[in-house]
Amino acid sequence: MRENTFKPRVNKLLAALSTSDYQRLVPHLKLVSLSTRQVIYEPKEPIAHVYFPQHAVVSIVSSMEDGSMVEVGIVSNEGMVGIPVILGGNTTTTKAFVQVSGAAVQMDAGVLKTEFNQGGAIQKLLLRYVQAAYTELAQGCACNRFHTLEERLARWLLTLSDRLESEDFPLTQEFIAQMLGVRRSGVTVAASSLSRTGMIRYQRGHISILNREDLKATSCECYRVIQNEFARLLEN
Repeated sequence: MRENTFKPRVNKLLAALSTSDYQRLVPHLKLVSLSTRQVIYEPKEPIAHVYFPQHAVVSIVSSMEDGSMVEVGIVSNEGMVGIPVILGGNTTTTKAFVQVSGAAVQMDAGVLKTEFNQGGAIQKLLLRYVQAAYTELAQGCACNRFHTLEERLARWLLTLSDRLESEDFPLTQEFIAQMLGVRRSGVTVAASSLSRTGMIRYQRGHISILNREDLKATSCECYRVIQNEFARLLEN
């Protein structure tokens, strides 16, 4: 595949690779379009491909026997969907599906695993990303236990905005409730509070962040902790 197909390297993990490492991967990369609600992988099913999102946002969710679910991870242009592939397993108990449609770079899971097992810069970069993702998961567990829904919603909206690099995105309250693992009525109350104070505007399934600084002040410290850890591990 031609090199210029992937220039500029929108995905930050791919962009962090040296020219030589990146060029070695280029023949195995395919630019694809991901649609909303598209399933990337299901629980306990082999992961055939990994994805490096460009403008798409993918949710990693954990589901219960009664059908309820909660988001445990969110991936966009900062990362990769398919971490279990490089950790020695090829299946997982979580499900990955597209939250916001957009472009992504697809790669065969076996090829990435071979590259990872060779060691070197690619392995080191992906391991740093795994650590950052682990921090997000761990901090999210603490956040869900100790912080109010309004604080959690503010953090989630800021994170989504960072990953999309946009302050406007399509979201329904029902979907937000599923991702945060709460009742829709709770999201309605929290979103109304953020809206009344001028931090966001919510209208017909679309949210706009109007005052980012106030939203940051409303969010719990978890947003800052996760943001700083991603920067420390992946931007230096």
